[in-house]
Amino acid sequence: MMRISQFISRLSAVCVVLSACTLLPMAPVHAQDVAASEKKTRKTPALRSRVYDQLARAQAIADEGDNAGAIEVLREVEEKSSSMNSYELAMLYNFFGFIYYNAEDYDNAIASFEKVVEQQPIPETFEQTTLFSLAQLHLMRGNYAKSIEALERWESLNVGPVPPRNLVIKAQAYYQNKQYAEAEEYITAAIEGHEAEGMIPDEGWLILQRAVFYELKQPEKVKDVLIKMVKLFDEPKYWIQLAGMYGELEREVEQYALMEAAYQQGYVTSASDTFNLAQLYYFHEAPYKCARLMEQALDSGVLERNLRNLKFLSTCWQQAKENDKAVPVMQAAAELSDNGDLDAQLGQIFLNLERWDDAIAATQTALEKGELSNQGTAHLILGMAYYNKRRYVDALNELAKAEEHNNSRAMAQQWRRFVEGEKQTYERNQAELSG
Repeated sequence: MMRISQFISRLSAVCVVLSACTLLPMAPVHAQDVAASEKKTRKTPALRSRVYDQLARAQAIADEGDNAGAIEVLREVEEKSSSMNSYELAMLYNFFGFIYYNAEDYDNAIASFEKVVEQQPIPETFEQTTLFSLAQLHLMRGNYAKSIEALERWESLNVGPVPPRNLVIKAQAYYQNKQYAEAEEYITAAIEGHEAEGMIPDEGWLILQRAVFYELKQPEKVKDVLIKMVKLFDEPKYWIQLAGMYGELEREVEQYALMEAAYQQGYVTSASDTFNLAQLYYFHEAPYKCARLMEQALDSGVLERNLRNLKFLSTCWQQAKENDKAVPVMQAAAELSDNGDLDAQLGQIFLNLERWDDAIAATQTALEKGELSNQGTAHLILGMAYYNKRRYVDALNELAKAEEHNNSRAMAQQWRRFVEGEKQTYERNQAELSG
């Protein structure tokens, strides 16, 4: 059972912006605290002992876990409301509010706190504390305009600068209400004011500021906030997010360098981050590092052995001139593919390795599967493989098929003329030998 005195921590943890920016702590008001407090500038009536005793009894019952019993006691006190002054009524509804909150009856909690600030006169400090509670509760319940209204009423009672915590809650309310320009004004004021006093802003404040700049489509400012977060908190996720922002800003060199630094520190652990880093290696002409990272991630289970990942790994090995390593990976990928494109690529690899029979087998499989993005090239590969096996008729047949496709016609014609010449030379030599 949560004690009334624990209200502060419970409420602060309930409403979260972007899973990190929590509401700021508020000070709960207890009967004994208010009884001892000064009335500030207002002239307020006294909290009489008989009322105080009943409120204290309700608090003791609530602290023992009996919310219903505490509410019953408060109802008994409320029946005598006609004889109570404004201060006593405010304290009564204040306790109603805490106990309803304790029972997770948030709407009645809000209604009770609203009644607190309706009572006048009451100490200004008491009214401000209650208004702050209302601002947080309204924010938690999605009543963003009411949250802002409570804060502005708080400000009307305040003397001196508005504390950063109020500015942050106001920024949260505006952010949740999709009023991003207003949210930016208040969260920036809170952070700058805090920093001006030589203090480090709360991590959640910076998360909110980053989110606001993102919604305002100001990527440079998002990047600047993330740089600050990396320096202050050194969290792996901020390194990765900062690298992503550099990518969005088309500053690929910084993105690559930051991701590499994050990887060296052990911050690149998820499947998506690992694959993104592998792509950066590939596009920055480091295919061997790309292949090694992909291979390790597949072996460790960070990445699934699916078509996309196997195909990319094979491509990296090919770019790294490691065709022997590319072959088994491409074979595994081809088995997962419904069309023949990967089998055709495998045929090309085998042709480069001078494995003519394997090139023929893979390319024939590609043609049988069909749906090739470049069928002419497949026939061209078959023609070249058959030529190297001195199967000139088969080679010319395949080259003729390759000529039927625009993207392979020119090369097929060159090869056909070459193969025809080689065929004639071979046949002439054979005839001379047999003669």
